Amino acid sequence: MAHRLLADLVVLIHCAFVLFAALGGFLVLWRARWGWVHLPAFLWAAFIELSGGICPLTPLEDRLRLLAGQEARGGEFVDRTVMPLLYPDGLTRDHQLILGGLILFLNGAIYAAAWLHGRRKQGSAPSV
Repeated sequence: MAHRLLADLVVLIHCAFVLFAALGGFLVLWRARWGWVHLPAFLWAAFIELSGGICPLTPLEDRLRLLAGQEARGGEFVDRTVMPLLYPDGLTRDHQLILGGLILFLNGAIYAAAWLHGRRKQGSAPSV
């Protein structure tokens, strides 16, 4: 039971990380300090997608499922709701390259906007 719960927790953390890596750049627009956490996260996500690698959370979750007596990538709630987001049917290498490129493009645009916004703030003269 504990291994199953831990496996489900790993999947939820994995999903949270994926969402943060993909969309966390918007937090940088709000507070630039988020960049210190988000930049390595989105670069890692892009690297995994572009290289065709596997995030270390995936084998950890699979191992925990096996220890719980389940098949790897199993589960009830997690299997129906969360897993299709992380491991969609038909995910090909071409899809991974597109996803990696989208992560880089989206976050690059957000970081450029944050940088330009910061430069405008610094360059504006104080109002009297």
